[in-house]
Amino acid sequence: MPEHYDNLEARNPTLRESEECAVLHGVIAHAMKAPGWARHLAGIDPKSVTSRATLAQLPVMRKSDIAALQKEAPPFGGLATVVPGKAKRLLMSPGPIFEPEGHGSDWWGAARACFAAGLRAGDIVHNSFAYHLTPGGYILESGAHALGCAVIPGGVGNTEQQLDAIGHYKPSAYIGTPDFLKILLDTAQKTGKDALSFKRGLVSGAALPGSLREELRGRGVAVLQCYATAELGIIAYESDAMQGMIVNENVILEIVRPGTGDPVAEGEVGEVVVTSFNPDYPMIRLATGDLSAVLPGTSPCGRTNTRIKGWMGRADQTAKVKGMFVHPRQIAAVAARHAELGRLRLVVGRAAEQDTMVLQAECAAPDETLAAAVADTLQSVTKLKGIVAFAAPGSLPNDGKVIADERPVG
Repeated sequence: MPEHYDNLEARNPTLRESEECAVLHGVIAHAMKAPGWARHLAGIDPKSVTSRATLAQLPVMRKSDIAALQKEAPPFGGLATVVPGKAKRLLMSPGPIFEPEGHGSDWWGAARACFAAGLRAGDIVHNSFAYHLTPGGYILESGAHALGCAVIPGGVGNTEQQLDAIGHYKPSAYIGTPDFLKILLDTAQKTGKDALSFKRGLVSGAALPGSLREELRGRGVAVLQCYATAELGIIAYESDAMQGMIVNENVILEIVRPGTGDPVAEGEVGEVVVTSFNPDYPMIRLATGDLSAVLPGTSPCGRTNTRIKGWMGRADQTAKVKGMFVHPRQIAAVAARHAELGRLRLVVGRAAEQDTMVLQAECAAPDETLAAAVADTLQSVTKLKGIVAFAAPGSLPNDGKVIADERPVG
C-alpha cells in the first residue's frame, strides 16, 4: 500500500518553498482579476510577490469581513473568479457567508486528508457532515470520490435511519464530527443495530480530546483529524504519526501575531493566515480567526510540509472596556512603538466597580521612565488609561492571547 497520496508530499522542503514561491505572482495576478481582490490589493504589483517575505507584506483579508463584502457586492463580494451560473454548487455557511464550489476532481483539496486517514479506492464511506446548503458534506465527499470511494450521504440527524444504512451497506470508514460518531456507536449498542463495520474515520468540526480518540479506538475505529474552512477547503490534516497536522500542498500557511499580518517566530502561537491556489475562489492571506503554532521539523510519516499543532482557540479577543472596544491590533501598535518590549498581554479586570487594564510586557531592562512611556502609548492608542507591569523575557504564556478579559461573569 503506498504511504503517500503523491510525490508532492515528500518533497524536499526547500524545493517545495521554491516551487510555491515561483507561482505566487501568478496566483496574485489571477486573484486580482476579481474586482474584490483588485480593490483589496490595489497598488500591489503581482510580479513583486516572489517569496514568503514579500507575501507577508500584503494586507490580510479577515474572514469576519467577507460577509460585509458579500452584502455590498453579492453573491461573493467580488472575491470569486468563477461566474455564479457556471459554478457546480452555490453554498451558504453560518454568518451568513456564501461560497461557490467549482467543477473538477478534488476541488476542495480533501483527497490527501482522506488518503492519510486510510481511505482507498473501493472503500464505502459514511459521511455525516451536513449536505443542506453548507459545504461540509461536499468538501469531504469530494476527497473520497477522488480516491475512488463510494459515499453514503448520511448528513446530520436521523441517527437510527443512518444506522439502518450503515448496517445495510457496511461502510469501512466514517467521515463527520467525532461527537456524532460516538452517538452512532452508542445508539447502535443500545438498539442492537449493526455499526461494527467502521474501522477508520476522518473527523473535523469539533474537538477530539485524547480520551475520546482512545474510546473510539477501543471500539474498533481509528480516527484522524483534519482542519478545514468553507473558503479554503482542507488546510491541514493528521497522519498516522499523530504528531501535529500537516499543511496541505495547495495552500501556503502563515502564523501571524493576532490583530496584525506580521508572521511570528516558529513555535509561537498566533493566528492562522492562509493563501490558497484555488483558481475559482482564490484567497490571499485569509485570516481565519483560529490560533495555532508551527511545530519544528517534519512528520515521522515522511510527509515534509509544515506541521501545526492544530486548533488552539480563537484569535478575535476584542474586549469592551469602559464602553470602548480594545482590539488586538491596538496592542500590536503599542509593541511597534517600543522595540524594548517582547510579548505583550493586556489583562482586563474589574475593581471598585470599574473596568481596569494592566498591560503585561516582557522586558529585559525595565525602568520607570519606560513604564510611563508605554502607559502613555497605551492611552494614546486605546484612549483608555492602563497600568504597565513588566515581566521577565519568556515568562508570559505562549498561547496567542493578546487580550485576557478576566472580569467576573454575572
